Amino acid sequence: MKFTAFERTQQGTGASRRLRHAAKVPGIVYGAGTPAMIELDHNALFFALKKEAFHSSILEMDLAGKTQKVLLRDFQMHAYKPMVMHVDFQRVDETTRVRKRVPLHFEGEETSVAVKTDKCLVSHVSTDLEIECLASNLPEFVKIDLSELTKNQSLHASDLKLPPGIKAVRHGTQDPVIVTVTTPKIEEEVAETAVVAAADAGKGKAKKSEKQNKK
Repeated sequence: MKFTAFERTQQGTGASRRLRHAAKVPGIVYGAGTPAMIELDHNALFFALKKEAFHSSILEMDLAGKTQKVLLRDFQMHAYKPMVMHVDFQRVDETTRVRKRVPLHFEGEETSVAVKTDKCLVSHVSTDLEIECLASNLPEFVKIDLSELTKNQSLHASDLKLPPGIKAVRHGTQDPVIVTVTTPKIEEEVAETAVVAAADAGKGKAKKSEKQNKK
């Protein structure tokens, strides 16, 4: 994705406030050289932030007539207004190793045994994943195949099959759950009812037997 930024010369709270009043957003670009103060058109940035690819892919920033490859690193929103307050970008090249949260796109769950045969419910506990890779390998999203899901299964980060050159970032011993498969409540209720009915039937037989013995 491409976007346009402009050089910013004035700094400080007052200068940033004036920019926002003029429908501009103050920002910074750092990494691989001297940090650069920039400003962007608010509306263009606001709508770009609604696009998934803007958060998880390498962007082409046009600044002062030159194109630089950058990653969105952070942005701040107003506490209650739909207004972007500040934005941070990082310069990257093909040899830069990056860590970035990318969206997970799930597919194949409707053909899995868990859903098709056992009528289970599949919950997407996490819809993104922090990965590490070369900037040149950074995907906009990662596809996760759920066609092998089975009843009562839990899929952890360590179970995911990621593309070559990409690995999930682990924080200590944490292995977060990505997907869970649960049995529908109605099935559980039917099973419980069957157990109760069987137990009642057993009690009835026992009482009948007792009466016959007394006779």
